[in-house]
Amino acid sequence: MALKNNVMGVVMNKNYLLMLVLVFVSFSAIAGTPVPDYKAERVAEHTYVIFGPTTRPGPENLGFMNNPAFIIGLDSVVIIDPGASLESGRMVLRQMKKLTDKPVTHVFNSHIHGDHWLGNQAIRESYPEAKLYAHPEMIRKAKESEADSWIKLMNTLTEGATEGTRAVIPENSLADGDTFKISGLTLRIHIMPAVHSYTDAMFEIVEDSVMFTGDNVTYLRMPRFDDGTFRGTLAATEKLISQNFRHYVPGHGPTGDKKIVESFQNYVATLYGKAAAYYEEGLSDFEMKDKIVALLPDYQQWPGFHEQVGKHISLAVLEAEKAAFE
Repeated sequence: MALKNNVMGVVMNKNYLLMLVLVFVSFSAIAGTPVPDYKAERVAEHTYVIFGPTTRPGPENLGFMNNPAFIIGLDSVVIIDPGASLESGRMVLRQMKKLTDKPVTHVFNSHIHGDHWLGNQAIRESYPEAKLYAHPEMIRKAKESEADSWIKLMNTLTEGATEGTRAVIPENSLADGDTFKISGLTLRIHIMPAVHSYTDAMFEIVEDSVMFTGDNVTYLRMPRFDDGTFRGTLAATEKLISQNFRHYVPGHGPTGDKKIVESFQNYVATLYGKAAAYYEEGLSDFEMKDKIVALLPDYQQWPGFHEQVGKHISLAVLEAEKAAFE
């Protein structure tokens, strides 16, 4: 009888170990690759930013390439744009916890592009009571199909490094002028129509004179205009420059004063203005490309310039053509 019990015990132990192995293998198959630590830099008294690489998402950067931020208040933390994946979000929390043990209570997402907000999953995982906010159009588009599209795109671009990420879509919508009093700090919402993606919200930390522009501004990195407008971007950058915040945090690239916004605005104004003028002269986008590129020497070293500038010119021509019939 004892022998029988021992044999059954061995079998059960083997089955238990096999089950653990299967669970581990199953978990590993859907787990993403951990993002290495990027140091959080203090931009202002309460505001910290993790500046991501300015390259396109790929297996080298594991999809992490935006500028997540956290703002430490009296008794809680606000997070802005926690990155492109579950693992990006976890990395952001690791950096935050090196500086504070205060809980995250609010998360703000700048726009629909998944490299900025798919890290929400990590925040919800660690702080299930945190409130998530975004532009109402971002919420609508994410629920319709774009959340799934971005998850698939990031996983493809990173060759599986973001596997296991799922969409945690904000539940709370924002409006221009909304003001939040959070943990002794004031966060003000700025929304302009038709800029980078038609879903864009910008975030002002009043006490720190910091403006998070989202991808309405990028610096030392080419933007994308597939979902936005050049004229809307020029209007937004003009407003941002006039407000003269002490610190501007772009969606990609290093922070700075209003000079970084002026630099970005100059690229957009030159490209769109010349494309519209050459369109009026009857030139095609192909015929005007070399002429416009020659006017942009300061931007040719920005990552993505040579891949994006032709597309930007084509989109500018389409926008100029549309404007001509308005």
